[in-house]
Amino acid sequence: MAALRGLPWFAKVYLVAVIGAACALLVYSVAGSGRLEWLDWSNLLVLALLFLVCESVPTLLNVKQAAVSVSFSAALAAVVLVGPEGAALVGMTAVLSVRPGLPLVKRLFNGAQFAICGYAAGWAYEWLGGRARLPDIAGFDALIVPFAGAAAVFVPLNFILIAIVLVVTGQADQVPLRGLAQFLVSYLGYATFGLLIAGLWATVNSISAVLVLLPLFVARWAFGQYLAQQRSYDATIAALCQAVETKDYYTRGHCTRVSLASGMIAQEIGMGSERLRAIRYAGMLHDVGKLGVPTKVLQKDGPLTEEEYAAIQLHPMRGLEIVRGIDFLDEAFAGIMHHHERQDGKGYPMGLAGEEIPEFARIIAVADAFDSMTSDRSYRGARPVEVAMAELRKGAGTQFDPDMVVAFIRAVDRDGWEPPRKVVAPPEDVVETTAKDHDDPTMPIQVVPER
Repeated sequence: MAALRGLPWFAKVYLVAVIGAACALLVYSVAGSGRLEWLDWSNLLVLALLFLVCESVPTLLNVKQAAVSVSFSAALAAVVLVGPEGAALVGMTAVLSVRPGLPLVKRLFNGAQFAICGYAAGWAYEWLGGRARLPDIAGFDALIVPFAGAAAVFVPLNFILIAIVLVVTGQADQVPLRGLAQFLVSYLGYATFGLLIAGLWATVNSISAVLVLLPLFVARWAFGQYLAQQRSYDATIAALCQAVETKDYYTRGHCTRVSLASGMIAQEIGMGSERLRAIRYAGMLHDVGKLGVPTKVLQKDGPLTEEEYAAIQLHPMRGLEIVRGIDFLDEAFAGIMHHHERQDGKGYPMGLAGEEIPEFARIIAVADAFDSMTSDRSYRGARPVEVAMAELRKGAGTQFDPDMVVAFIRAVDRDGWEPPRKVVAPPEDVVETTAKDHDDPTMPIQVVPER
């Protein structure tokens, strides 16, 4: 239990309370309830092994130090086949997980919370009329409602117990509060594997444990493939962003911050998870077209010629040309192409106005301008967040979509915004940096006629 030493006292209290509650349940099951006498210990052993196999090979999630397994399906099957006490014993086997590097305190907590969830789900199952026994095929439909009740107890309780431990150990940012309903529904869907296990058990007995491993590990493989795909996408985007940001020492991290701010706006207006992912990609790549603009134009100190300004105006279209072949970007293309359009129709490259401008572009326009204003540049220091917000309000209705401005201000007021660190002078071996940021609405581009 050495891992407890570095935790806050309330985290220690919570962990000890959960582990103690699980131990009390097991003691009561063994000594007080008298219900273990009728348990089928051979079925219990097979279920425990099935649970342990699934728990020992989880799939890592795209969240630091987080993983998911489909072992709770075996725990819910135990609810049907061996009752609350048996489900608690099956869940407790998580302590024996062979996952490498798992501290003892985490093993104990995992086993304890699974035991509590299994016990509570078992009582819900019986309260709704279910009987813990080998199912009768003729009356299998009578199990559906009690099993659904058990799953409806197990999954949220499991989430709550884990969410609390994340909060008390200082990892609250890992609790998926946004999109929570979708998260729970997906887990309830995987919980139905427990009913599949019970149904197979009633037809081919415990051999079903081997049969059901196939769909369980297909589900695990799907989790892993999704994560691998997302990592591949992220690596592609990061490489393109890095290429863009090598043009200017002072814009390091700009794409990442625009992506973050765009996501904040999208969440505030209730955008769905798939579109939310796409807007973040669009924010990362909104300036990729600058790869096609001569560096001397981007870094020019002073007014631009009409030809140079035309080159600047083409960067959104060049960006679309660069990323057109990346099919997973989907709606992000519109954000990249039109993020310099204005509400009054005076933007570029197509002079769209109002609702003609795609929603992604209206979001990125606000995020892009805000980060430009609150970042250090070679010609000025970063402006305070309050000043940047005032500029956004000033431009609402002319340069920016007023709804997007309001949504962003509301999100920042609630969640805060961490401006980038102050930029030190660039090393001597770095080429000259941009004299003017063309995304900064407080520094309008000056264009002189060519003679």
